[in-house]
Amino acid sequence: MPSTHKKEKPWDTDDIDKWKVDPFTKEDSSGAFLEESSFMTLFPKYRERYLKDSWPLVTKSLEKYGIDAVLDLIEGSMTVKTTRKTYDPAAILNARDLIKLLARSVPAPQAIKILEDGMACDIIKIRSMVRNKERFVKRRQRILGQNGTTLKALELLTQTYIMVHGNTVSVMGPFKGLKEVRRVVEDTMQNVHPIYLIKELMIKRELAKDPALAHEDWSRYLPNFKKRTLSKRHKPHVVTDKSKKTYTPFPPAPEKSKVDLQIESGEYFLGKEAKQRMAEQERAEKSKQKKEEKKREREKEYVPPEESASKSKKRKTSHD
Repeated sequence: MPSTHKKEKPWDTDDIDKWKVDPFTKEDSSGAFLEESSFMTLFPKYRERYLKDSWPLVTKSLEKYGIDAVLDLIEGSMTVKTTRKTYDPAAILNARDLIKLLARSVPAPQAIKILEDGMACDIIKIRSMVRNKERFVKRRQRILGQNGTTLKALELLTQTYIMVHGNTVSVMGPFKGLKEVRRVVEDTMQNVHPIYLIKELMIKRELAKDPALAHEDWSRYLPNFKKRTLSKRHKPHVVTDKSKKTYTPFPPAPEKSKVDLQIESGEYFLGKEAKQRMAEQERAEKSKQKKEEKKREREKEYVPPEESASKSKKRKTSHD
């Protein structure tokens, strides 16, 4: 049967963005919340002075969304909670991310941007990815690069804000950018240099500008770097005797053990004192041989070199 829903919609024009999310206003709210929601996070001691100075800016920003914030310097904690004026259910979640970023040494003016629509954050814990402390510090430095150039390039390509601090990497930006940054950070900590992934992001950025390639596979344009495994060590070349040997159905004789060799020499049946005497005799013989070798080396210095027989040169006689 023909569909009755496919009718002309005069209000549906091409200039309408169907994916646009309108901001949540007070008119969209159904009223005050029935329960109070709160989140609390601790912060390190060295952040106390900065948070105390920047706290008025934080509270002023949260008041717009009806969120109450409390800074406890004695306990070393930050708390956010909903009030009767809160109208947006997602505001308390953004406030929770805000205090997390503040505890991770993100500047307050930058951290406040998390309250905006379309902004998200991701805190990547990198310490557990590498066991060795020295190796961890070197790989974390790769994310920054020389004078912070690698970090700046990554921020421009992903349109995010990245803060590398201690054992974590704090990222702010759109969801697509967060996913790309997490991939770069995890691969860097797994000993993959970030320059390879940055080059791939640069190529994708150029390909996205071409509308003809929007629905095509980009794998042929992306660089394919071969992975080098360091576990494959160089094995020395073993030269085997490839000469044909006569076939024998019997297996080779087993190698004699240390006890078998002692039984053959008769040392196994000797007493403790006799074994000590034999060991002393062997040491005396070895020291005697070394002395003789050293004596021969010293005598070599006094041996005169062989003189080559000088050939007598005949003088030419001139006959008149």
